[in-house]
Amino acid sequence: MRITDIRELSVPLQGNIANALVSFAEHTVSLVAVCTDQLRDGRPVTGLAFNSIGRFAQGGLLRERFLPRLHAAPPDSLLDAGGTRFDTAAITRVLMRNEKPGGHGDRAAAVAALELAFWDLNAKLAGEPAWQTIARHFGHTPQGQGVPVYAAGGYYYPPGHAGSLADELRAYQDQGYTAFKMKIGGAPLAQDMARVESALGVAGGDGSRLAVDANGRFDLPTALDYARALAPLRLRWFEEIGDPLDYALNAQMAAVYPGAIATGENLFSARDVDNLLRHGGMRPGRDVFQMDPGLSYGLGEYARMLSAMEAAGFARQQAQPHGGHLINLHIVTGLGLGGCEAYPGVFQPFGGYAPGCRLQAGRVWPTDAPGFGLEEKPELAQPIRQLLTGSTA
Repeated sequence: MRITDIRELSVPLQGNIANALVSFAEHTVSLVAVCTDQLRDGRPVTGLAFNSIGRFAQGGLLRERFLPRLHAAPPDSLLDAGGTRFDTAAITRVLMRNEKPGGHGDRAAAVAALELAFWDLNAKLAGEPAWQTIARHFGHTPQGQGVPVYAAGGYYYPPGHAGSLADELRAYQDQGYTAFKMKIGGAPLAQDMARVESALGVAGGDGSRLAVDANGRFDLPTALDYARALAPLRLRWFEEIGDPLDYALNAQMAAVYPGAIATGENLFSARDVDNLLRHGGMRPGRDVFQMDPGLSYGLGEYARMLSAMEAAGFARQQAQPHGGHLINLHIVTGLGLGGCEAYPGVFQPFGGYAPGCRLQAGRVWPTDAPGFGLEEKPELAQPIRQLLTGSTA
């Protein structure tokens, strides 16, 4: 079994939206394909993945550093002992050859895109959805009850944009979502609180069905002002309150904010998570860890993050990865995590799930398509075709 080609396509995100700090109008995503000499139904078996949402494509790093290392590796060194599957740990070691510890940054997303493509590939070789491959590899037995899901949106739209925050959340509600997340920190406190009250109106006044996300915007005085205003609402969680590496601020907020705090999407290694566990004040049974495999070297490193959490007394159900897309849906399902984000209205063509994914009573089920099922998502059809054939038609 051999790799015949590896390809990358930088795909722009659609839509002109922003959070408290970042406009996504210029953001891109690396869609990658790992092609093999294996055939199913007369076609080469190909692994597909991408490096999550809300950052930038990694085509330069992939072409200059990581793809040459894979191409130079002896083909048998990339396979498991039986020679019938690709060894994702061995692949990561090849990719990280001659890389220094630390300095994770963008390389963590570049490696993740490739590592996840091999998980998709292995599942397709086995003829099963990726969550089954993941569950078996890590020794978990999913209960088949779907996973809790919330619709993320509530961004700051440019002037003149039609509709309102309440209209957006109602549209998600009409699709079957019962819990939501919205952005704060991009407007004055009074204006943001009015937006929160509007969103709570859609959620039936139930704070447990609404999370807010500051995207790392606040210094400590501002964070405390928001915490005082938000605490009586008993929200689902208060996310990314300050700079993601300011563990002292996170710990100070955990000491005074009675509700759940969520953070971790900007931590790209198990060592970063170790520091959050040691110094960030995170509380077992309450707070939420949002590390994203697509931004942090892939599923192998993410499993080490979960192990660190559990060793420190936290339950894996406190993990709810950032990035509302099909890849993380399979990871959450396969690993038995606490819940899954969804982007049903933003970040196309990657955000949200395939039409066949069942959504019922606030839970979602992946389909039985082999791999991550990216081919089932209509919005991804054209980018996948362009990646595999070079055609934009």
